[in-house]
Amino acid sequence: MEDIVASCKKSAVQEMETFLRNFSHVPDDKLTWTPAPTAKSALRVAAHTALYYGRFAQMIRDRKLPMPENLTEWLAQRKAEEVAVTSREEVETIFRKGADEVLAALDSLTPEDVASTLESGQGWSMPMTWLMKLPGWHATLHTGQIDFLQTCWGDEEVYVG
Repeated sequence: MEDIVASCKKSAVQEMETFLRNFSHVPDDKLTWTPAPTAKSALRVAAHTALYYGRFAQMIRDRKLPMPENLTEWLAQRKAEEVAVTSREEVETIFRKGADEVLAALDSLTPEDVASTLESGQGWSMPMTWLMKLPGWHATLHTGQIDFLQTCWGDEEVYVG
């Protein structure tokens, strides 16, 4: 059990750092730029990614997936929280606080918790081990979005350090 917890903690931190590194290369004048009117900006993608670290921590801590009664309303609240994040510094603060919460939540798991399965209330379930891996995996996915947005404004640099 300690191996998977350690691996998930390492992934959560490494992938957050990779995301923040790539996001740091978004020029200030491109933070709110979108390739289409309904697309998300780099700042919105970053806010989403950062905010979800805290949400994943809560799910791990509570050993429970969110089960909103009104999904449309729940998603609108998440969107409003993302839009309320207005700076690069705020993204980093939220991300790092969420990462600390993820690490603490992972440390709180017992072997029984790690072996458990969480019900969604929507007809599907998720092994706790999948949820444990989700913070790092989620950050990796959204790093790809930042990379794509950068290519849209002509930045094809590969940021590796």
